Amino acid sequence: MKKLLGLLILGFIVTSSVVALAVSSFLVVYPPNNHQTRAEKIFLIGTAPPDGQVLINGKPINRSQAGHFAPSFPLQLGENLFTVRHQNQELKIQVTRLSTQPELPQELGFAKDSLIPAADIARLPGELICFSAIAPPNASVSVNLANKTISLAPQPQQVSLPSNSAALTGNNQPTAEFIPGKYEGCTTLEQAGSLIYGNNTRDDVVTPDSSKTIDLGKPEFKLTLNGETITQPGTGKIQILSPANLEVAEVVADAGVARTGPSTDYSRLTPLPKGTQALITGRDGEWLRLDYGGWINSRETRVLPGAIPPRTTIRSVGYRRLPSATEMVFPLQVPVPVSVQQSDNNFTLTLYNTTAQTDTIRLDDDPLISRLDWQQVTPGQARYTFNLKTSQQWGYKLRYDDTTLTLALRHPPTMGRERRRPLTGTKILLDPGHGGKESGAVGPNGYPEKEVNLVVSKLFRDELVKLGATVVMTRDTDIEVSLGDRMAMIDREEPAIALSIHYNALPDSGDAENTKGIGTFWYHPQAHSLAIFMHNYLVKKLNRPSYGVFWNNLALTRPHSAPSVLLELGFMINPQEFEWLTNPQEQKKLAKALADGVVEWFKTSI
Repeated sequence: MKKLLGLLILGFIVTSSVVALAVSSFLVVYPPNNHQTRAEKIFLIGTAPPDGQVLINGKPINRSQAGHFAPSFPLQLGENLFTVRHQNQELKIQVTRLSTQPELPQELGFAKDSLIPAADIARLPGELICFSAIAPPNASVSVNLANKTISLAPQPQQVSLPSNSAALTGNNQPTAEFIPGKYEGCTTLEQAGSLIYGNNTRDDVVTPDSSKTIDLGKPEFKLTLNGETITQPGTGKIQILSPANLEVAEVVADAGVARTGPSTDYSRLTPLPKGTQALITGRDGEWLRLDYGGWINSRETRVLPGAIPPRTTIRSVGYRRLPSATEMVFPLQVPVPVSVQQSDNNFTLTLYNTTAQTDTIRLDDDPLISRLDWQQVTPGQARYTFNLKTSQQWGYKLRYDDTTLTLALRHPPTMGRERRRPLTGTKILLDPGHGGKESGAVGPNGYPEKEVNLVVSKLFRDELVKLGATVVMTRDTDIEVSLGDRMAMIDREEPAIALSIHYNALPDSGDAENTKGIGTFWYHPQAHSLAIFMHNYLVKKLNRPSYGVFWNNLALTRPHSAPSVLLELGFMINPQEFEWLTNPQEQKKLAKALADGVVEWFKTSI
């Protein structure tokens, strides 16, 4: 029997290799044998010839007309064995459910990798520095830092937040957890040379020069239980930065990824254009906190030796009207951090570390902008609000040319006048998801998502071309195209809209047997109308179930040079829906409905 190799990436089913499988095969494509998960349940996806029953652990299961199945089963902690039988054939699948609780040490000591901070950190004077550890219950735990002792108190009751993917299964409720061995405590360094613990100030840890960074080294964790004591150094060093001598970072990536905190778990902020400069006010491992509040990975920056704090004034604002965009030009003394906020009929640009001396702004009667207002919202923050003539926005670009910031706001596309070819002159980008080694989700018989994505995208393309559109595809064969290359193609081609075509799967905790329907995903407000319209149009036109509309930080929804939407047109892992989405006649109907939906949306938006 041919087998399908499976992986789990971010909790979703993908395949590392795909083989052709006969319809009459008996197989389980997911989970792979010896799969590990922290979910409380698991679905088994597979197929068998329609005749006869399929039994899992001796009990019959539901199957589709073609023989596909995807039942879910609860998991106990540890090993779970599933025996799948069809007539005289048998498969055994072992799944191990891992505990979400940290493993407490059996002997006197701290749990492995439990000492926090786990990486080198740097903070400003007066900021909280917090420590935590996992150790046996009823112990006395403390931290020694620069000859001072910080007590860590037991914190057995913790509130655990669900993962972001929990919103996809409707199980996104916080849960109270009891962790008997969790200890936490915090302290501050009020000023160079003074450690503050509670209300007690000590000045006996003084550096020779308080204008320099204070290196406190690694904290020492101490554990006492039943008269025995051990100590263990932390893994991360602690530094206290001098506010008078902060380093300056410059963004060297084309678009620096700014986040709300020091890891990829934190939400994205407006990307920082190449050349942006800001003070470094904190460090956490390889992450830098910049003075305006965002965090960025140090690999996307360089330190400018001897640079002074980046501050600028702004005077006049310039205007350039191009054939397909309006450019607003902001001459600055230094490239400062920026942020963007879109809303109905408004586009807001905020410049940080900026003081306005603005008396003159040129803005002619423009096809896009009705008025530009500005305001000094704080002493170091200038905000420019573009009042737009329509609620639909068509993309923007930000760049620094030396110290001049240029904002390009794209004009609406022009639709064709010929009734049968209404998309004449309109460029549309289609992105068939996955490809090459990236197979995406798999159906019950091993059929990979990448193939159906491409089939439907080509049919969709042909329908758009009939309507006069110029269509650009990120791939038209089974090749691997990186997410970065797909995003770059949107920025380079500047289509009127970009649509990424996908079919869906679920995390282990989902209900594959009963979850189906069309879902759309958007990120920037300029794509919200398109996502809502296409979702509603397809559900009604094709009489399909609705999975929902989601704001989601996905690679193919993040491009802001055009409204970009990701379409999940059905569930590969749902037995009944899989038969629909692989039906050639239904695929043609879907492609026609997609193209008609695009035309109708343009009519309502331009």
